[in-house]
Amino acid sequence: MMPELNDTLAWEYLEKSSHDRATIRHRRRVQIAETASYKNYPEAVKIELPLDWSLQGARLQSLLQQRRSLRRYHASNGLNLNEVSFLLWASQGITAKMGGHLLRTAPSAGALYPIETYLVIEKVADLSPGLYHFDVGRFQLERLVPEVRGKDAARVCLNQDFIAEANLTFLWTAIFRRSMAKYGERGFRYLFLDAGHICQNLLLAAEAIGCGGCPIAAFYDQEANRLLGLDDRNERLLYAASIGRK
Repeated sequence: MMPELNDTLAWEYLEKSSHDRATIRHRRRVQIAETASYKNYPEAVKIELPLDWSLQGARLQSLLQQRRSLRRYHASNGLNLNEVSFLLWASQGITAKMGGHLLRTAPSAGALYPIETYLVIEKVADLSPGLYHFDVGRFQLERLVPEVRGKDAARVCLNQDFIAEANLTFLWTAIFRRSMAKYGERGFRYLFLDAGHICQNLLLAAEAIGCGGCPIAAFYDQEANRLLGLDDRNERLLYAASIGRK
């Protein structure tokens, strides 16, 4: 029988790799030797790849080419509700039904979708600032805490000031049992893969509407979980991204 969630090796890793203000500057970092940036096989036959693609996906090519982590935003130029709706759909929107599963724009192991999306809205027309949750099934935003602002998101993300200047910040949490109840310890790996798929969709969608974003994995775990009002025995922040107008 699988051990209960908080007794798993996955949970032990999560606890031991968490950041907090008291220990982050003094924690001993494991010394791991660097390695080469690229791998190749010198004796293998080489095939040059063409670069003059004429593909139907030319628009996707330009979005991928332009995508860079963006930490400076156009302060006076906000987003609107329609653009936020598009970003949410592109990152986690439902696209089809298959059996008992509602499939989404991003893949998920077993179609279990353990990732939840929270937003800290700062500068979006037709949306008051505050903390929101994305209800995927009803395609709605749920306003949770009006007092939470971009500066609060920045504070729990290691005081990275550019987050406070973003139009909005996406914060992705994992409900561990959704994946691990089926896949056990292995399901812990899938949580991070799911979050990565979602973030890349978001970044490409942001490029499509003249915005940019910066993925964020550095945060004070307990502070961030408290900011979102999470029960951290079952759900914790995994990943985030600031989004703003170029």
